[in-house]
Amino acid sequence: QVQLVESGGGSVQAGGSLRLSCAASGNGVSHSCIGWFRQAPGTEREGVAAISAGGTNTYLATSVKGRFTISRDNANTVYLEMNSLKPEDTAVYYCAAKSVGYCTTRSDRYYYWGQGTQVTVSS
Repeated sequence: QVQLVESGGGSVQAGGSLRLSCAASGNGVSHSCIGWFRQAPGTEREGVAAISAGGTNTYLATSVKGRFTISRDNANTVYLEMNSLKPEDTAVYYCAAKSVGYCTTRSDRYYYWGQGTQVTVSS
């Protein structure tokens, strides 16, 4: 069983920055790929970023490349640093974990999910 708790969401103006944290705990979490996803009202959940178990490999969606970075510390907290935020980044952001198979930003490959944190970017 893996537990995931997101924090760091909030409201910012366009061009601003936020850092989201995902505290991951439980069996096998250190061997798990952790991903960040977002979902705006009326839209499908979108994969934003993912980081492999050792932090060696990272994956970013095209829409956030050059603005967002994903990192992971030794305590299995995964961070999503978001810069140059745009109103279209407004969504509930979720982190998720998968322990089997390759690391990916496909949401249907993830089994464990956090509760989400709201990010609102105003123009």
